[in-house]
Amino acid sequence: MKMMRYLLSALMYGASLFLSACAWIQPEPLPSPTPARAPSPLVHESVAVAPAGKMSTRGSGQIRPVNYAALPGWDADKQDNAWTAFLASCSVLKKSPDWMEVCASARALRPGNGEVRRFFEKYLIPYQLSKEDGNEVGLITGYYEPLVQGARRRGGGYQTPLYRLPDDLLSVDMGEMYPQLKGLRLTGKLQGKKVVPYATRAEMSKNPALKGKELLWIKDPLDAFFLQVQGSGRVFVRETGETVRLAFAGHNGHPYRSIGKYLLEKGELAKDEASAQGIRKWLLSHPLRQDEVLNSNPRYIFFREEKLATGTAGPKGALGIPLTGERSVAVDPAQIPLGVPLFLDTTEPNSTVPLQRLVMAQDTGIAIKGALRVDYFWGFGEGPGEKAGKMKQAVKVWVLLPKGKRPPPGTDAPAVVQR
Repeated sequence: MKMMRYLLSALMYGASLFLSACAWIQPEPLPSPTPARAPSPLVHESVAVAPAGKMSTRGSGQIRPVNYAALPGWDADKQDNAWTAFLASCSVLKKSPDWMEVCASARALRPGNGEVRRFFEKYLIPYQLSKEDGNEVGLITGYYEPLVQGARRRGGGYQTPLYRLPDDLLSVDMGEMYPQLKGLRLTGKLQGKKVVPYATRAEMSKNPALKGKELLWIKDPLDAFFLQVQGSGRVFVRETGETVRLAFAGHNGHPYRSIGKYLLEKGELAKDEASAQGIRKWLLSHPLRQDEVLNSNPRYIFFREEKLATGTAGPKGALGIPLTGERSVAVDPAQIPLGVPLFLDTTEPNSTVPLQRLVMAQDTGIAIKGALRVDYFWGFGEGPGEKAGKMKQAVKVWVLLPKGKRPPPGTDAPAVVQR
């Protein structure tokens, strides 16, 4: 205990001096439940977090109120399909005074015959998000929950381990002692009386602290890597024939580096080939360079095993509730509060077919920065994986907020943080 107090005092004293230079001090959305999806190319750890159910009032972006008639495809969307996801959001939003009445009314509603659409139109106002320069177009990508082959014991083709959190991994919420450092978390390990960075991905196989921490052994090393990219997934266990879910438990504190970007910079892939499918194809055709490419991303993800519930419930997102395929998205919580409904105007992956849909902001992601940056959860399995891997296109975003909650004076709506 004395050592920890000493460590924290020294740590906070020096934090302001080396914060910007220290890659292993990471901004995170605090407070929030542990996200199921780990930091990935599509995951973000935010410095600031909007209060539950409220838009941030800091920054240089902007939003403006519009009529529902301005939402392309609103009348064609099947909002009933988003109702379960909205009720799940309400389990958290109802704690906010702004949402208390809305969520109480939602519990009494019976979906069907257009009742859900009329509910949103009665209680909520759509606000269109835009950047400081007025640009209303952002970027949307996709993610999903994969299924991979694994075993409890190492043997045969099952040679790639996935690990539990190691005992020597130190993770400190710096804002608990120093409010000015709220939203910052230090991740590393003790070395004597010093805190030093934890092992990188390349160093992980030689890390003695991981001995005995093997959770499962995965058949395909690329499957193991991409499961870390998604941050959660299901594993079919060879010995028992059961399927279990692996959820995000933590990471080694190093920044995420995209292997797709690495291959682009090396001239190994063209821009239109840098999808998940294109990256996997390249890695399979260059087996001698797999370690080089995978280790270009120093971040490493640790998992915990969860019992797979019956039904179709997805993994838990950053809001602490199960994600709903095609109705849950990841956002930047510094700019869009977790739980709120959004309306998206985009297209199907690699297509001009419109994808105009009511969704819920229920997850976060490292690369999800800005009010116009969205990550779309497709669901579980191979089909959603195909779509998620190809999704990277333009999107317009509206946030739906309770009526009667006016934005600050001088603006049509609360300002949106842009970083």
